[in-house]
Amino acid sequence: MFFIKLKHITFALLLTEKVKELSKYNIDIYGLEDKQYDYDMESGDAFFEEMEQDLIEHGHFKTHVILSKSATMIQLRFHTTGSVTLTCDRSLETFEEPIDSDERIILKFGDHNEELTEEIEIISRNTNRINVARYIFDFIALSLPVKKLHPSLRTEEDDFDLEDGEEEGTLVYTSGAEEEGEEGEDEEKIDPRWEALKNLKK
Repeated sequence: MFFIKLKHITFALLLTEKVKELSKYNIDIYGLEDKQYDYDMESGDAFFEEMEQDLIEHGHFKTHVILSKSATMIQLRFHTTGSVTLTCDRSLETFEEPIDSDERIILKFGDHNEELTEEIEIISRNTNRINVARYIFDFIALSLPVKKLHPSLRTEEDDFDLEDGEEEGTLVYTSGAEEEGEEGEDEEKIDPRWEALKNLKK
């Protein structure tokens, strides 16, 4: 009986720590005036552990978020810099991979919450708070090189392949009121690397 009670207490503490870690990425948007706001956030090993994924275990990042609010939408700009610990595909040695990412998300207000695709989402006008943890993680993950090679083993061709896999992207979350032509253009611009992240979240 004591063991079961202790187990429940341990689980509750772990759950509390998880909530505490991810709550650092909450942004209260209810009542914000229509202007620009700046936020600075730091992410470490605890962040990656709480994201419930096995792509990244160790890393340290700083993210500067610029939130621009208007009556109809919220625009979020993310500038994330830092490094992640990777394991070389060839030598199995660990190494630090620098990351420098600039991304943007647009949230348009609608009358309900609905995720249409990985890139398009409706958020309610009554939304009080948004959490940007998943956005930050996804942008870091998209910045990872396709080939994980230790710097000492890289050739010019390898470096070209790494850079080719790190193109910047833009996510657009909308109310679904866009014209069909614009929606078609958004679908054509979907980064194929999102498929890998989609499978990771399953």
